[in-house]
Amino acid sequence: MNNKAKLQQQFSLNSKVTLQNHIVMSPMTTWSSNDDQTVSDAEVNYYSARAKSVGMVITGSSHVQENGVGFANELGVYDDRFIPGLNKLAKGIQDGGAKAILQLHHAGDKALPQFISNHDVVSSSAVAAPETAFAPAQTPRPLKESEILQVIQDFGAATKRAIEAGFDGVEIHGAHGFLIQNFLSPHYNQRTDKWGGSIENRMRFSLAVVDEVKRVAAKYADESFIVGYRITLEESEEDGLRLTDTETLIKQLVAKQIGYLHLSLGNVLTSYAHSDANPEPFIQRISKIVAHRVPLIAAGSLTTFEQMEKALNNGLDLVAVGHALVANPDLFNHEQLSITLSASQLNSINLPKTMFDSIKRIGAFSFKFTE
Repeated sequence: MNNKAKLQQQFSLNSKVTLQNHIVMSPMTTWSSNDDQTVSDAEVNYYSARAKSVGMVITGSSHVQENGVGFANELGVYDDRFIPGLNKLAKGIQDGGAKAILQLHHAGDKALPQFISNHDVVSSSAVAAPETAFAPAQTPRPLKESEILQVIQDFGAATKRAIEAGFDGVEIHGAHGFLIQNFLSPHYNQRTDKWGGSIENRMRFSLAVVDEVKRVAAKYADESFIVGYRITLEESEEDGLRLTDTETLIKQLVAKQIGYLHLSLGNVLTSYAHSDANPEPFIQRISKIVAHRVPLIAAGSLTTFEQMEKALNNGLDLVAVGHALVANPDLFNHEQLSITLSASQLNSINLPKTMFDSIKRIGAFSFKFTE
């Protein structure tokens, strides 16, 4: 068996959905929406060019509230005016043979104040967030109870728009220190009401979002509609999120029959828990909990076919591929994958110039650059 054989086999995501292969396009911001946050032609071309290589495309984040924007030129989904552009995007992905998944997002304490009315950055609590490659250091305002309930409803409203736009599903972005993770984190969530304190309270927001999204999907979509969930397993802060808490949430997500669970890892094959005396890779540990009751996906440093196949053989059902797809949209036409980019190849690989410029400027990625 060659190192692409299993990757290229079809996969039944559920009884209603079959994917054309075992590869998922990992959600990555494109910095390429129009200035009014509607879908640009460049984005449609970018995703469409890669859809033929994967079973499922998960878009970069789309914010469900105006103050949830985490990246410049990020997709909006908080108003009906976004539906026509999102429809073009969904159709472009589906025409390539892949299922189209819209990632739903609220940046929380990593929102960009320059794009928000009154610079109103919100989170679970008023805990200082450090500067990142994408967001400034800032202390958010804690959400009021009524505002928490409104955010939950807005995840549902965004799901309805995704359905109306023709997407095959949505992914709830519960990773990367954004709002949903702000609530789950014992460091960033210092609330003393029913939304904070114990893990049962801290995961209340996550589960409420899942319930609302699934409720809307059941009402407005057919049974094939996919509701996935992306999760970061631990945080770097000493009193931050640890695997014991995320395992508790994962068990609840499995019990709710989430459409798939998507782990965001530094390295799929080697990342493991801080507290493990005998390190066991996350994918092996989590796969034992999930036990194929829902499909398990992971993203992180998968840049060769050998690594992807190994990940499938170590507990994953699907592999999420990012940088390798950015540089190689026709993935299976290559024996060896490159992660080198150059300005001269942007047209040939349908890469938006704004995305290329942002990747090169930030320098927070593994890409190599040539002239």
